[in-house]
Amino acid sequence: MSFLDHIRACNAHDLSGFRRFELDGQPVGWIRHTLADDLAAALPGFVITPHRLTMAPEITGFAARSALLDRAARRLVEQGVISPLRGEHYPVGTGWGVPPLAQLDRAAVAVFGTESYGLHVNGFVRGDDGGLSLWIATRARDRAIAPGEYDNMVAGGQPIGLSLADNLLKEAQEEAGLDAALVRRATPVGALRYCLETPEGLKRDRLFLYDLELPRDVVPVNTDGEVESFALWPVERVAESVRTTQSWKFNVTLVIVDFLIRHGCLTPDNEPDYLAIIDALHPPPPA
Repeated sequence: MSFLDHIRACNAHDLSGFRRFELDGQPVGWIRHTLADDLAAALPGFVITPHRLTMAPEITGFAARSALLDRAARRLVEQGVISPLRGEHYPVGTGWGVPPLAQLDRAAVAVFGTESYGLHVNGFVRGDDGGLSLWIATRARDRAIAPGEYDNMVAGGQPIGLSLADNLLKEAQEEAGLDAALVRRATPVGALRYCLETPEGLKRDRLFLYDLELPRDVVPVNTDGEVESFALWPVERVAESVRTTQSWKFNVTLVIVDFLIRHGCLTPDNEPDYLAIIDALHPPPPA
């Protein structure tokens, strides 16, 4: 494995098996041809053409579109295409900061290939010599996604109706037991994009990144059962583990590599793939 291998793995997809999903004449996602055919045949309100799946003209407004997507999600559960619905909804729209056109249960987001958002927090500690260590979470063994794998100190999806700032406070308290005053010191440091084909569909995520320097006497404690344990690793150990193993939750590798670059741990002098990594971390959206 290499840093570049991890990044490329997160962006492996073939759009030839998908067609556009559109709402109100605007592209918002991608759906497999077979699923598009099935939904259009089974649920009145969906309209299919050779190149897109959309909704009938009479299905207008946020509530009506969301209701049809909810019926589609329930059908997908009945067919065994996706796991049971999560009861947590994500916005469906044309981009961040734009009023959403509908909402969709988190479990069905990849099926429709809509762009979803999340946040990841690098919790780090600075030593007397200026060296960095990162708090690394080991995910609980009962997690549906990446059980037992390494994760960022805090990470979570961005549901509809909750501001990013409020979600950061919520996730930091639930996943690491951090108080609000400390979490408000987190610094937004950018965002990453990836597009990964999965058995369900196309996972198109935008990750908002934060760095949070922690006092040495603060130890993260999980409160929601998602994390089995936390450990403080020197940044060199983190880099070596990401570079040489597959022990990390797939998208966390992107966040760690970005951290290593920004903090001068990964440089053009010590990484031959440096420029390729920079390019791969910021791919264009699927078109």
